[in-house]
Order: sequence, then C-alpha cells, then structure tokens
Amino acid sequence: MKRLLVFVVVTLCIFGLTVDAAARGAAGKKTPPARQGKEAEPPCKSFIVIEAQGGKMIDGSNIDERRAPASITKLMVAYVVMGRLATGGIKLTDKVAISKEASKIGGSQVYLKEGEVFTLEDLMKAMMVASGNDAAYAISEFVAGSKDEMVNLMNAQAKALGLANTEFHTVHGLPPAKGEKEDLTSCNDLAVLARELLKSPKILEWTSIQNDTFRDGKFVLTNTNKLLGKFAGADGLKTGYYSQTGFNIVATAKRGDMRFIAVVMGSPSGKIRDSFAMEKLQKAFARYKMVNVVKKGEVIDQDVFLVDGKYRKMKGVTEKSFLYPMEVEKKGAITREILLPERIKGEIKEGQRLGELVLKLSGQVIGKVNIVSPVYVPKANLFTRFIRRLGLNI
Repeated sequence: MKRLLVFVVVTLCIFGLTVDAAARGAAGKKTPPARQGKEAEPPCKSFIVIEAQGGKMIDGSNIDERRAPASITKLMVAYVVMGRLATGGIKLTDKVAISKEASKIGGSQVYLKEGEVFTLEDLMKAMMVASGNDAAYAISEFVAGSKDEMVNLMNAQAKALGLANTEFHTVHGLPPAKGEKEDLTSCNDLAVLARELLKSPKILEWTSIQNDTFRDGKFVLTNTNKLLGKFAGADGLKTGYYSQTGFNIVATAKRGDMRFIAVVMGSPSGKIRDSFAMEKLQKAFARYKMVNVVKKGEVIDQDVFLVDGKYRKMKGVTEKSFLYPMEVEKKGAITREILLPERIKGEIKEGQRLGELVLKLSGQVIGKVNIVSPVYVPKANLFTRFIRRLGLNI
C-alpha cells in the first residue's frame, strides 16, 4: 500500500513538471502576427451623382476636389460652340479648313490633314464621339479665331456658370508639357456643366452614338464611353484619361421621367471607373422616384379679396407643375406654404401673378411655384367701387 502511494505521488510530480515545462515553452514562443490583407484601392478619388432636372445631389465624395479632367475638357469646348450656334453666329453646316497646327495635335485623334475641309458638325462628332484632340483644336480655331482665344472663352463661360474650381489651359485636355499648366476642375463643376449641356438636344444626339464614320466612311468613330449599350438608359456624355490623373467620366442616363448625372474622377482603371459609375447610377434609380408635387392649374384653397374687381374674391391656381426626385419612403414629407396678399387692387389679368407656393422638405425650401389668376377680372363699375369703399359688401 505504501509502495502504491509513493508511485502515485512520484507520477503526479513528473506529470506536473512536464506540463509546466510545456507551458513555459509555449509562452516563450512568439506568435506571428496575423497577416494583413492588402488594402483595397479606392474606386476613385472623387465622385458625385445628381438629378439632372433640378440639380439635387444624390451622393458624392470630395465633390469640390480639383483634379485634371483630361479629355472631359472638350465638354466646355462643346458648351462654347452650342452658345454660338444658339445666337446664330455659326452653323453646323459651316465649312472648317484644317490648319497646320491642328493637324499636328497628337493623342486621341482622327488624323486631320492640313488643307482638308469638313463641316462643323462632322468635327463635333469626331470630338464628342471619338474624342479627337485634333478636331477640338480645329473647332476652336474656327469658332474663336485661335486656340488661346477659345481657352479665354472657356474660362469666361466657367466663371459665368459659377464653376469656382475650374480653369482651362487647353482645348483638348492633353497632359501639360514642361512649363505648362494643366486643366483643373471638380466633380461638382462638371455636373453643373453637364446639366447645362443637356439643354441642347444635339449634345445627346452626338454623345449617344456608339459607332459612326468619318471622312466619307473611311474612318470609324468609336465612342470612348462604354456605358452606352451596357447600362440601360445611358446616352452620354464624355470620358477622359491620362496617366497622372487617372480615368474620369461624366455619364448620364434616363429611365422614364428620371435622369441622373454621375461624375467619377481619378479611377485606377477604365473598368473600375465604369463599374463604379454604373453602381451609383443604379442605386439612384432604385432609391428615387420623380414625384409630381404640384400640378399645373391646381386650385389654391385660399381666397384673395379683389378691392376693385368685378368679382369680390377669387382663388388662384398654380402656374406650372413641379416635379421633385424623392426617396420612395419620404414622398409624403413635403410641406406647403401659401404666400398670398389679403387684397389686390385694380383689374386682374389672366395669368397675373398673385403670390407663390413655397415647397419645403425637412424645413428646407426645395422649390417655388407662382400662384396666378385663372381668369381676367375687370374692374367693377364706379358705383360698385364707391359703395365698397363705404364698407358695404357688394
């Protein structure tokens, strides 16, 4: 019995020493740190998504960061051209002779030759579809007299539009040579410019072309915007790239009565840029619905007393409809404020402004609609007006 007891004690001591040694050994080993995965590169440096009609911002990041737009610079060339077309200063059928300087512009081009002659519209398609740098240069010389004068016009238009982060030094967006300055803009500024361009139907007509021909069918124009035909509703506008600034795009798409504009700048690849732009546009279409907040001719249920009118009082109507992009779950959150005078003197003309209907969302004004007279109301006769001034209600 004593031998058994001694055996058990000795065994327990040996086991304890073994466990202790193992624990010390384990404690002495350094556990290697968990391997960190490679940090994913962001899809872009900046972006913005806006609703095209009213300009409401839907999403965005670093929207005012100044970056080089590359070939998107040509959108401002197009804006200057559309302005001149609108005033009748030039026509799309005008003939443009190609200068020696224009024929020497490299990068993306349609290989213009000195002395060739094209219509302004042919060159606009070459610039807007195939992003021809030489076409942009030739257009600028024709419209403004020189490349430098076109740059001045572009900067003047940028200032007029309130594009505070924008400055141009070229008409094509090529990277600057040594000693030159690069074009600069921001996502927000480009979204504003795109909204203005969309007011000209010709812009979408050109930028929605996937493939076309140039020089009597001898040269194929292929659109650099790969969202066309790939994303439902995509119909414009322009891409841009050079190595220092990355891949940029100003894209727009329309589905039903909703149109959005997405601007993406500084993507590491064209594929990432396009995927990100499509993702943001898709989310915008999924989340928002165009709500008819006010209908044209809607009666405003508040009387205005007519001091001199043949009728004693009247109700105004809304001058126009008001549509607003709303998140589906918030479409009932808009409030109205009616601003009307109690009394109006004199005759009332049909369509005369009486006051306004102010529309608010979360306390912020999102729009205003004039309240107007639905009919002509002549003055009452002298006797009736006299009696009214005596305080009698007739």
